[in-house]
Amino acid sequence: MEHLEHFRERFGISGSTLKILAIISMTIDHFAASVLYRGVMTLPSVSSNAELMRSLRSIYSAMRAIGRPAFPIFCFLLVEGFSHTRSWTKYASRLFLFALISEIPFDYGLRGSFFVSQHQNVFFTLFIGLMVMIFYTKFYDRPLLKYGVLILGLLAGKYGYVDYGFKGVFLIEVLFLFRNERLMQIIAGTFAISWEATAPIAFLPIWLYNGKRGIRLKYFFYAFYPAHLMIFGILTFVVIPFFAS
Repeated sequence: MEHLEHFRERFGISGSTLKILAIISMTIDHFAASVLYRGVMTLPSVSSNAELMRSLRSIYSAMRAIGRPAFPIFCFLLVEGFSHTRSWTKYASRLFLFALISEIPFDYGLRGSFFVSQHQNVFFTLFIGLMVMIFYTKFYDRPLLKYGVLILGLLAGKYGYVDYGFKGVFLIEVLFLFRNERLMQIIAGTFAISWEATAPIAFLPIWLYNGKRGIRLKYFFYAFYPAHLMIFGILTFVVIPFFAS
């Protein structure tokens, strides 16, 4: 175990590096889901070309596969953030605020509409997960309440129609419950997200996490998430149709 910790200390990666990897993965995924799938592949000149469409479908599938590890990394960083934050209230308020800010860019970037009631952005998923961790900790000595919080979190994920649904909240809960033992956390997390074929790849860099924050990227992801979705939405539903007309 000491040898492993020494290896992580020397060759491990920081929280900011994990976040950058997740952002890159997420951006590739969203580009495929928005610009490629709903933009380029819908053009008559493209969709009428069978060979080109086959190639684009392969590229699309590959890009979506590359994007799957992003969510587990963000969930892991949420748990780490919860463990180290000085104020749960400020953390929760920040997540909820950006969940609201991101909803229109999310709907527009991935659906071309300013309001989609049946699918909410990932900040809502992370917010529910954070609230579960907060109240589980508050009710730690009251088993009925703390386990009830876990169930309520899953229900909120399912019926709140958040990104990744109850499965996403479940992954956060699993990573939280095993947060004090990295190996078990990774094993349990891998099973919890195994329904996404390439998502467990996320646990390779997570295994190398050295516990250090790295460079300050506190607000970069909060701003980048809605910004890149809105940009992709404009490219997909304004720019591409304009030049194709």
